[in-house]
Amino acid sequence: MKGLIRNRKFLLVIVLIIGATFASRAQQLPLYSQYMMNSFLLNPAVAGNDGLTSFNLTAREQWLGFENAPRTVAISGQSRLLQNSPISRGRSVRRRPTMMSRGGNVGVGGYIFNDRNGIIDRTGFQGTYAYHIWMDRHQLSFGISLTGYQLKLDDRNILLNEIDDPLLMNSRKALFVPDVNLGVYYSSPTYYAGFSTAQLLQSALKFGNDGFKDYKMLRHYYFMGGYGFFLPTGITIEPSVLVQATFESPVQVDINTRVYFRDDYWGGISYRTSGAFIMMGGVKVDRFYFGYAFDYTLSSIRKHSFGSHEFMVSVKFGDTARRYRWLNRY
Repeated sequence: MKGLIRNRKFLLVIVLIIGATFASRAQQLPLYSQYMMNSFLLNPAVAGNDGLTSFNLTAREQWLGFENAPRTVAISGQSRLLQNSPISRGRSVRRRPTMMSRGGNVGVGGYIFNDRNGIIDRTGFQGTYAYHIWMDRHQLSFGISLTGYQLKLDDRNILLNEIDDPLLMNSRKALFVPDVNLGVYYSSPTYYAGFSTAQLLQSALKFGNDGFKDYKMLRHYYFMGGYGFFLPTGITIEPSVLVQATFESPVQVDINTRVYFRDDYWGGISYRTSGAFIMMGGVKVDRFYFGYAFDYTLSSIRKHSFGSHEFMVSVKFGDTARRYRWLNRY
């Protein structure tokens, strides 16, 4: 009887840890404050949308001050398989195409990531195919991604009364989870809007034979949109919004405003309805873009945390027809 009670207690601890891991961000997927600088992470239809070849590194440390706080690292790359010439005349930080070509409809991309929260470690990859349809000065894009990741339980930090707890000994420490993401994206020189869904298959997780059998990954929905106001002084003001939702958790909305100066400098503020105020800024140096965001938590957790930090570095190529002629063979 005592062993059964211990097993149930251990099972309860695992359920609470994983539940807290996902509920802490109201999502099961990584959270990004600078998503607008690399929307490909949330919508596969964005792959190759601007006609450039780009690589991006995003690193996020959440709730500094807490031991084993959430942290995420993502490395992504995307490109347009062009037939004639790139569709963008310049490497603009604004998420809008400035000049398009009717050749080259296919976009490809991929990324790898590691997302760790407490004793839960998730490492995965994504491969993406996108198709872009040119309509006068507008572009309609569709994308599909195949994803897979390993969900691992790190039991080194679990304190047990018995090291050889039978439930822990008989449980799987790692699972591989395949899934599919879909997206659609509509863009013009002044505005954009996109809708995507992640974890479409809602894969089930099963760590062992004794309980915790029916836990499923939740299907996530994302809607994003923005509009740019271009001033004659070289300043652009772009309000935007991101809506994230599942059927099992509250809707989370990011309301953002960014200001660009000659495409070389930008800054912005965001309000997240789950309880955070975000400040961000960045600079462009040649082909490189550097961004930083600081999340100030509005809930009581701010008494114990220094806030959340997110760094972004990206590089973009392909702003002339002479560069990267290997694209022409497609």
